[in-house]
Amino acid sequence: MRTITIHLFKPGKGTTITYTGEMLRHEPDYMLIHARWEQPQRDLGYVVFEPDDHFYEYYYTERWYNVFEVRGATGMLKGWYCNITRPAQIDGDTITSEDLELDLFVAPDRAQMLRLDLDEFAARGFELSDPATYTAALAALDQLEQLAQSGMPPFDAQ
Repeated sequence: MRTITIHLFKPGKGTTITYTGEMLRHEPDYMLIHARWEQPQRDLGYVVFEPDDHFYEYYYTERWYNVFEVRGATGMLKGWYCNITRPAQIDGDTITSEDLELDLFVAPDRAQMLRLDLDEFAARGFELSDPATYTAALAALDQLEQLAQSGMPPFDAQ
């Protein structure tokens, strides 16, 4: 399998998170990566990320989001964590994704969807400084909810 380096750029926080994963699929408009959670346990209140969790990460080059299907070490689906981002930049063995601070968590049964970090997104000031980004980000959030509600890929796993 091909190793891919992922850079999650978070300009609102002045950080970049870098890690590697294995490419599972590469299509013209997206790449699917398998990565493992290698950080200490992180309880977000609605899901717990634990060492050895599996993350199946969809990075799209023409969509304003990425989707992480999260599974426990035993393979049990924990849900989907979605980041609203600018379209991913894929260059050879490197993916760069700019996080716009707005997130969505979808529970395994897809009945519960939590819009997250609305205040952080508002603090970025896109509504006034970059209305096109503001509109695209909110449209992406709506699109993710619609895909999840209908069980469309990548929300079609059990």
